[in-house]
Amino acid sequence: MNIYIGNLSYNITDQDLQKLFEEYGKVDRSNVISDRETGRSKGFGFIEMPDQSEGQKAIEELDGQEVDGRNIRVNEARPKEDRPRRDNW
Repeated sequence: MNIYIGNLSYNITDQDLQKLFEEYGKVDRSNVISDRETGRSKGFGFIEMPDQSEGQKAIEELDGQEVDGRNIRVNEARPKEDRPRRDNW
């Protein structure tokens, strides 16, 4: 299961995110998205959990919780093709 985490503190690392989700089950991958030019976190990331039920429990329990001073948003990630295209004019 691929999980989206938004409204992250800019201080959160991949390892911090992994530790947070490991409380709910096995984590295959943790990735905080960073700006290519500055290397600074963009404030969101993704977690991959192999067990659907563990992932669902993590979503239910962590969505809206305060982590490092910010209330995070947690939900199942949508596939890339479902996202609307952003035109840069």
